[in-house]
Amino acid sequence: MTPSELTPTQLLDIFARFFESQQIAYRVVGSMASMAYGEPRMTIDVDIVADLHADNLPAIIAAFPAPEYYVSESAALEAIRRTSQFNVIHIPSGLKVDVIVPRKSDHSDSEQSRVRRLSDRSEFSAWYAAPEDVILNKLRYLKMSGGESQKHIRDIAGMLKITGDQIDREYIETWAAKLKVLDEWQLILRNMNKNKA
Repeated sequence: MTPSELTPTQLLDIFARFFESQQIAYRVVGSMASMAYGEPRMTIDVDIVADLHADNLPAIIAAFPAPEYYVSESAALEAIRRTSQFNVIHIPSGLKVDVIVPRKSDHSDSEQSRVRRLSDRSEFSAWYAAPEDVILNKLRYLKMSGGESQKHIRDIAGMLKITGDQIDREYIETWAAKLKVLDEWQLILRNMNKNKA
């Protein structure tokens, strides 16, 4: 396999192995996580929440060097300082990893405490956010989009369709109220009920 044929799952595997080798707490979120619990769709992005500190930066730069990767050291340091995010781009394939440095919060702590180890058919495995937390984060992005992001609506609906019987809806409702996304959650449930009718 040439570098340009790298898949999002293979790129995720590279990053998961790196974070684990550095003993950095992480969790897969976003579309890769929603696909793990729901329905597949096309994506070129990998979203990973990682508890990074400034002293992790030299290892990141060394592990993902040019010309195969592009990572801005200054952007990464700024993201660590401001608890935001930065990109690592795999140049040959055009795939991108969004590395999200989490803000300290009760929900972030809860999310990290509930991670799950998931594997695919190969030897690949990684730590993923629990499905309830993936849904909650997608509800937050849905709210930020003004309710217009069909991508997040489809992802949540797919998760509820595939793993709905395993999802703790009480947990979602409790946190949805705290995170002020209860309206978005109830809208999705109403739409699903309409589609069943």
